[in-house]
This record gives sequence, structure tokens and C-alpha cells, in this order.
Amino acid sequence: MGQIGNLDDLLTGVDRVNLVPGVTPLERGPLLDSGAQLWVKRDDLTGLGVGGNKVRKLEFLCGAAVAAGARSLVTVGAAQSNHCRMTAAAGALLGLEVHLVLSGERPQALEGNQLLDALFGAQMHFTGEPDHHWGALEIVRESVTDALAANGLQPYSIPIGGSTAVGALGYIVGYLELSQQLDELGVTASAVVHTSSSGGTHAGLVAGQAICRVLRMPAPPVIAVGVAKGVVIGSPDVTVLANEALSLLPNCPSGTEVAVEDVVVDGDWLGDDYAVPTPEADEAIRWAARRGGWVLDRVYSGKGLSGLLGRAANGEWVSGDEVVFIHTGGVPSVFAPEGVPSL
Repeated sequence: MGQIGNLDDLLTGVDRVNLVPGVTPLERGPLLDSGAQLWVKRDDLTGLGVGGNKVRKLEFLCGAAVAAGARSLVTVGAAQSNHCRMTAAAGALLGLEVHLVLSGERPQALEGNQLLDALFGAQMHFTGEPDHHWGALEIVRESVTDALAANGLQPYSIPIGGSTAVGALGYIVGYLELSQQLDELGVTASAVVHTSSSGGTHAGLVAGQAICRVLRMPAPPVIAVGVAKGVVIGSPDVTVLANEALSLLPNCPSGTEVAVEDVVVDGDWLGDDYAVPTPEADEAIRWAARRGGWVLDRVYSGKGLSGLLGRAANGEWVSGDEVVFIHTGGVPSVFAPEGVPSL
């Protein structure tokens, strides 16, 4: 079985700041009703700003910002965006001014992620747009970026979810970390399941899988549970984004490439739209809380786990199979209005 002797060798020449304090746990969970064994990769425990998957991307996005001499960060997201909250925390740590372009109107009282955004010192720009109008939100991000540049604040502007090739590097690291944990535990996983909206986490995972295949490390297939209409219909093109991320690694193993068939997006658990709760996700949230003590949210991780549980119920994984769910975080939004299902 191959190994990466030193992850720093793979990342030589790539700008990065240290935001993740260490390896996140891989926990053995309960058996699924189908008899398959569940494992949970706790990327809700990444540390910075209450944790979550976006900090892995921000290590590289903020690394690029610092290298470019940025004095401010600009990003965009839904009203209760986890990515925006973690960008605010990263900016506080790095001494960078942070501007967040958010959907919806400014509320009378800040709750959930927005409360933390303010606590971390970010400036919030409310657009009045619905959560799922990503194109309109991105236009405002560009406008805010231009205004900051005109005022000499040297902004580094980050698209929704941090889903660029640079951001995807974070989940190349995340997949390699998971592969080494599986190897050490002697676990042969049938699949790695995660939640996808803007595609960057997915791109990094399949790029990491491609590296592990070449190095003969554990390389279970990746299944993305789509929670936004764009990623379900193929926007962004995750295959292209993944290969762009690989091209940023000067020491990427020869022959590493992501193929179209590596990219699997299950759109059956989206429901009516992005950020619209579903009964299946609400049941998955209750299941996780009462079977493992995990806290999931209604926008991302709840829908992701509902996809895993649903696929298992449909017979995809049975007794003897082992399935990994990546818990991407989202805890603060539980404390926002309508953040939890009826109990």
C-alpha cells in the first residue's frame, strides 16, 4: 500500500496559511438499518470559527490572498452561510478586513452564523435576494470588490462557497487525510458520501481520490448528495475543477487525472430548492442526533445524510459494507430561526 511520506512535498510551492489545527477524527458510528457500518469524518471539528469544511478551502484561498498582499477579503453566500462565517473568522485571525455579501434583508436581531459574523468583525452587505439567487449575489460581490479596490483596500474576492481550483486544494488534503486514516484502521470503505452545493469540496475529494489511486492508497469512490440545483445539473463542471486543482500541484504524481465517471452527484435529496428543508433531511437530523450525538443542519449536512440513509435503505450498502459520511459542519445555523426540525 502506498503512502505519502510528507504531505508538504505534494504542496511544495503552494501558498497556504495554517487554519486547521490537526487531523479531524474518523468516528465509528452505528450500523445502518441495512447492516452496513457507518463511519463519520468529523470535519465539523476543524476548529476555527466553530468549525466546518470551508476552513480547509480557506487555508489555500487565504494563503493566496496573503501572498498577493491583500488587505481585505470579500465573499458571498446565503443568509446563514457557513462559508461566510468561516471567512470572517479567518480574516479576524489573519488581520484582514472582511466583507460578506449575504442574501435576504438585514434582520432586527442577528442569530446563528450572522451573529458570529458580527462577532468576528465582518461587515455584512445584505442584498435582499433569495438564498438561491446565486448569480445576483455574485454580481453584488463583484460590485463590493470593485468599491474596495477603488478605496485602496486591495481585496481578495472569493466566489460562493470558496469553490475555485485553489479552494479545492483543501479537500485534496482532506481526502488524503481520510485515506491514511482508513489505511491505519484497516477499513475498506465502499464509498465516501458528502454534501455538495457549489462543487469545490466535491472537486477536491475526487482529485484526492485520483492521487490515492496512483499511489495505491485507499481510494473509495466519492458520492456527492446535491443540495443546489446548479451542481445537480452539472454547474460547475466538477471534473474540470478537480483537474484544474491537480494542475496547481507542482509535485502531483504522474498520471493523476479525474475522469468524468469519477464524478457522481445524487440529486434525489434536494427537495424543492436550495435551503428548503425536506422531511427526509429532518428525519436524518433526528437520526444523527439520537444515534450518534451529531448535530446536522437543514441546508447541507442533514440533506447529505438523508441521501446516505436513503441509498442504504434502497440496498446500495448491506452488511459487511463500510460507508464514510463527511460531516461538513453547519452547527451555528441550528440556532437561527427554523434551524431545527420539529422534535
